[in-house]
Amino acid sequence: MLILSRKKDESIIIGDDIEITIIGIEDDKVKLGINAPKNIDIHRKEIYLQIQEENQKASQMKNNINIDQLKGLIKK
Repeated sequence: MLILSRKKDESIIIGDDIEITIIGIEDDKVKLGINAPKNIDIHRKEIYLQIQEENQKASQMKNNINIDQLKGLIKK
C-alpha cells in the first residue's frame, strides 16, 4: 500500500487518466473529488462489496429453466 500525505486542493494521479483531489477536510472526514473516464466504475468500498456479494449469489442461483424453455418463450 502506498501512503501519501495531501493538503486541501492537492491531487494524486493514478495511471494516465485518474485524478483524485482533496476537496475538503472537516473533523475526521476527508472529501475527495475523483476525475476518471466514464468507463471506470467508482464505488465506496462497502457498496462494492455488496455488489460483489449479490453477483456471487446470482451466479449460484439454481434455475430450472433450460435453453429449450427459453426458446419457447420467444415469440415467432
